[in-house]
Order: sequence, then C-alpha cells, then structure tokens
Amino acid sequence: MENVKEFVQKMEMDTRVAALMTGAACAVGALVLLVRKGISHKKTNDKIQIARDRRTESLQQAELAVLRYKESRPSIDSARILNLSLSELTKQLKSGSLTPEDVFYSYMEKTLDVHKNLNCCTGVLLESFDQLKTIASNKDGLLYGVPVSIKENIAYKNHDSSCGVVINLDQPAKEDSVLVQVLKRQGAIPFVKTNLPQGLLNYDCGNPIYGQTVNPHNFQKTSGGSSGGEGALVGGGGSVLGLGSDIGGSIRIPAAFCGISGFKPTAGRISSQGVKPIYRGQKSVLSSAGPMAKDVESLALCMQALLCDHMFSLDPTIPPIPFNVQVYESTKPLRIGYLENDGYLQPSPSMVRAIREVKALLEQAGHTLVPYSPLKISYLVTELLIKGVFADGAATLLKKLKGSPLDPCLKAQVLPYYLPKWLKKALSFLLKPLASRTSVILNAICGVGSVSDLWEQHAAVEDYIQEMIAEWRRCNIDVLLCPVIGPAFNHLYCGRVTTALTCTMIYNLLTFPAGVVPVTTVTAEDEQELQHYTGIYQDRWDRLFKQAVSQSEGLPVAVQCVALPWQDELCLRFMKEVEQLVKQSRK
Repeated sequence: MENVKEFVQKMEMDTRVAALMTGAACAVGALVLLVRKGISHKKTNDKIQIARDRRTESLQQAELAVLRYKESRPSIDSARILNLSLSELTKQLKSGSLTPEDVFYSYMEKTLDVHKNLNCCTGVLLESFDQLKTIASNKDGLLYGVPVSIKENIAYKNHDSSCGVVINLDQPAKEDSVLVQVLKRQGAIPFVKTNLPQGLLNYDCGNPIYGQTVNPHNFQKTSGGSSGGEGALVGGGGSVLGLGSDIGGSIRIPAAFCGISGFKPTAGRISSQGVKPIYRGQKSVLSSAGPMAKDVESLALCMQALLCDHMFSLDPTIPPIPFNVQVYESTKPLRIGYLENDGYLQPSPSMVRAIREVKALLEQAGHTLVPYSPLKISYLVTELLIKGVFADGAATLLKKLKGSPLDPCLKAQVLPYYLPKWLKKALSFLLKPLASRTSVILNAICGVGSVSDLWEQHAAVEDYIQEMIAEWRRCNIDVLLCPVIGPAFNHLYCGRVTTALTCTMIYNLLTFPAGVVPVTTVTAEDEQELQHYTGIYQDRWDRLFKQAVSQSEGLPVAVQCVALPWQDELCLRFMKEVEQLVKQSRK
C-alpha cells in the first residue's frame, strides 16, 4: 500500500513538473515568436525607411540642381516651355530654338512642385542629369530632349521596381527595361519614377512604402491606378509624357480620373520585358504598357517612337510592325459601335452624358453610330476575369504581400482572399439567395482548382474572344465608343468597388487596344441625378459606387475608344477624332 501511495505521489509530482515545464516551454515559444515578429517588423520598417530616405535624398539633390541651373539661367521662360504640346516641344528642340537643358530643368522644377502637393513620385532618376550631358548624340531621335516619367514597375538600372510591396525592395534592376532603352535611343530622358498601389492589382494609388497619391483636380479624390502616379504627374503638369502599364484599366482609369489621355495598346504590340508584374504566369488577362499624355497626338508620337527597329531587335517576341501613319491620319467616315451600359455596372450620370454628347458630335461629323453590347457579361466577370487573374485563389498575391503592412486602399479588397477556401465556399452557398453577386464572386476568388481546370479556363477565354470578334463583325463596326468609370473616386473606395472594372478590364482579356479621352466635366445636374442612382443589382456594391463618385462637380469625365487587335493606329485615330470634335464644340 505504501508503494502505491509513493507511486501516486510521484506521479502527481511528475505531472506538476510536466505542467510547469510545458507552461514554461509555451511561454518561451510565445516569447520566441514575439521576438521573431518584432525583428521581422523592424526589418520591414527599416526597409521602408531606407526606400523613403532614398526618395527624399533624390528629390533634394534634384531641387539643388534646379536651383543652381535657374541661377545660371535667370531668363529661362519655363511657363512657355510647360505650355507646349509634345509635338510643339519636339519641333522646337529639333530646330534648336529650345535647348534640352532648359526643357529638362523646367520639367524637373515643375515635377518637384507637383509632387509636394500630390505625392506622385517614388524618386528622381539622378542618372538623367548625366544623360542630359550626352543627349546631343541622339538628336535624330523622335523624342530628342523630351523628359519622360515612368511608372515605378518599369525597370531602370540600379533602381527598385517594388510594385508597392516590401518583399520587392532592395532588388535593383540589373538593366534598363526594353522600353527605357528605346526611349533613350529615341533621345528621351527618363527622369522620374511614379507611384502605384500596393501589389498593382488595384485602381487606387497608395502603398505602405511611398504613401497615397491624390488627384490633381481635388485632393479629396484618388488619382486612380495602378498608373496613378503617372496620371497625377501628367495631369498636374509635371510631365509632358509618361509610361504606365494596364491590366484592368490601369492606364485608362487614372487618365480618366486626372483629365488626360491614356492608351493601352494591343497586348504584345510593345515590349513588356522589364515591366514588372506583381506575379508572373497569369495568361488569361494580359497587361500592356502604354503612354499617358495631355493629348492624343502625344500618345501617337510616343507609339511611333517605340515601334522602331531598335525595339524589334531588343525583343524579337514583338512583331516588327512599325507605326502606320497612313491609318492614323485617315479621315474616312467610320462605322462606330456604341454602348452606354455594359449590363453589369450602371454608369454614373456624367458617364452616360459623356457618351451621348460624343455620339451626337460623331453623327454630326458624318460617322455612322450603331448600338453594341458585350456578350455574357456576368459570365465574363466571374468565370473569365476573376478566375483568370486569381486562378490560384490569390495565393501568389498574398505571398507577395507577406511581411508588408496592408495599405488602407487595398485592405477591403484583399481581406476576403485570406479566408480559407472552405469558408469562402460556405459563405458563397449561404449568400446565394441574399446577395447573388457577392455569392458568385466569393466562389470565383477560390480559383480554378486544378491544372485541367486552368486549361479549360484558358480555352473559355479563347472562345469568348472569338465570340466577341464575331459579334463585332456582325455589327460591321470599325471601332467602339464606350464608358470608362468616372469621375474620380473619393478616397478608400476603389478597393471596395472592384465590380466597377468591367468596362475597362474586358479589353485586357480581349487584347483589344483601348484608350480614353477627356470630354467633359461633372455638372451640378449630374450630381442631382446621382441622388436617384440605384445600380443594376441594387446591392452593396452599387451603393458604394454611388458614394464613391459623389461630390465631384467640376471633375473631368472621359470616354473610351476601342478597336480590334493590332489596329492600334485606328484606335488612336478614333481618339483623335473625338478629341478634335469636343474641342470644336467648345469653341
């Protein structure tokens, strides 16, 4: 009996010791995790601070250089230089009536001023000061002496292309992107990099590294994205020509929000080598780099400069098709399809009015306008666009965001991505009778499931493209006039209203060239009519869209012009037609 008591006492003691040891082990483990988390947090903050300090230093150096130049050239007429269009600027640079130095320092000074108000730059490319000294060797280039701004994800040697995520910092490019090389060969001077949203897949323009970019027309509004820094800088007058990239409207939306023109070429028309995506391998919805400027003529000149033998030799995957000036300058009457509403997003009153006014101007000019509608729009959104971009259930995007604090503009958008697949599926099922659009989107962001499912999805994309081309031909149209979302959103709404992207993202999936032209501004009557906006689905997303575009009187509104693949020059010709008719109507 004594032995049993001793055994029990020993067991109790061992249990207490084990419990104490387990508790101690848990405490140590928790402490280790906290320490690791603290170290990781400090590393993240240190990386961010280094990037910010690098930007500040480049801005300060540029400011000192501008002051020195202005002191040496007190008679420089910067206001006159900044008022010239790109075509006028290039002519005066070629003739020698303007020097590249005067133009460069005028735009550098203006960029620094615009950035102070809009937070649109991620850093000055200080190498541009050295390039300026040797620019005479490229006097035959189409863009000789022109300062050009570039989106942060476009590679420039020895500079980061972070895409707004911390994991990509401290990985400077080993060489210039093909586009930067071609710009330099054509005599242009890439001089500043511009801001973008965290992770690129968002049409706002804020990230935890460089902060939020605001709209040049109203600081309470976003500049749009993902090429939002470009939109703000060009719209604010700090750049005569910029390069952005577009996977769902990322050139066209900020151009529309900021009151400038922007062009997304046919996918594959210009090189994407060195234009960094947030992740590679996604093939359903293709990205294109393209120009942003205050007028269409500047976009066309940029395309003409890029589509040259030098680009075709640097990147042999690009078809060697030079810019067709004859098509761009054609004046023959066009047969134009038009739509006010794609059946998924009810446009704002100003969007509808913009289409109607431009349609009337085109008809008065002798063009033929015919109604047009995209096919199977709900199917397109969930099965092709969302499942295409997030075929992996957003796993790769979340991996890229790991270690970064979430920017406020992205938070609402990505939080559902973090939910486990089973929970998303369950919520999708439960919400089906209550919120049909939320239900199908939750199901779509689960991804495609398997390799064979991905192949089926790719095949479905190919089928849809062919169906849309067949519909285009059935309507016998040359080009298409359609809305682009606008006016500029109030802050923090872009990530909450991802459903608004249909009117731009469809043309990335179709690979059609598309561009936007500002045509009007929001009126008091538009604001009054917005009060009666209900939306097509009359759900939370429609209510959020109404809130996003409210309080916008005076802000710019654009229309979108589209053509079939490889007919980029025709698309630009149509954009120029719209631009000229609008200007004439104002006179």
